[in-house]
Amino acid sequence: MDILTRRLGLSEYLPVFEKMQEFNSERGESTQDEFWILQHPPVYTNGLAGKPEHLPLNHEIPVVKADRGGQVTYHGPGQLVLYLLLDLKRRKMGVRALVSKMEDSVIELLSKYDVQAESKREAPGVYVKDAKICSLGLRVKRGCCYHGLSLNVDMDLSPFSFINPCGYRGLEVTMTKNLGIERTVEELGEELVPILKEKL
Repeated sequence: MDILTRRLGLSEYLPVFEKMQEFNSERGESTQDEFWILQHPPVYTNGLAGKPEHLPLNHEIPVVKADRGGQVTYHGPGQLVLYLLLDLKRRKMGVRALVSKMEDSVIELLSKYDVQAESKREAPGVYVKDAKICSLGLRVKRGCCYHGLSLNVDMDLSPFSFINPCGYRGLEVTMTKNLGIERTVEELGEELVPILKEKL
């Protein structure tokens, strides 16, 4: 069964988060899997493992508690967000395998532009010379997953400096524009989707 791709443009985080939960709770055995490609206005999201000491102090950007794994991260315009709404049970796939496929897809995408990236088993995501360029976070319920990945493309990175990204103090972050990749969020989204679909 092919994966349906929806392009949601710039969308507020909380309504999309609630729609993911609703989609997952209402889906049945024959429900088609979906990818949602979008960007979010500025927002910090804190995962289930999130700790208060990693959050910003007195910052004007809102903080939303999410039900994904992991800790705090930042979303903003110029960042490619790809949500995966997949029936893992039907695909006979575990979470670790899915995370690896997500990481490998981003690494393959960057390699097309001669950028060497890597994943780290102890800290999920994709890194270029120890600077994080892509964050991952998933929630699995009833054998199905939602949430996904965020790839920094061409954005204001300064909000990351007010938090401990993914729980790591002083973690450097980067974006594709800083690596010489002159592609928009939309263009990279259209390139990433078929790579990930093929791996799934």
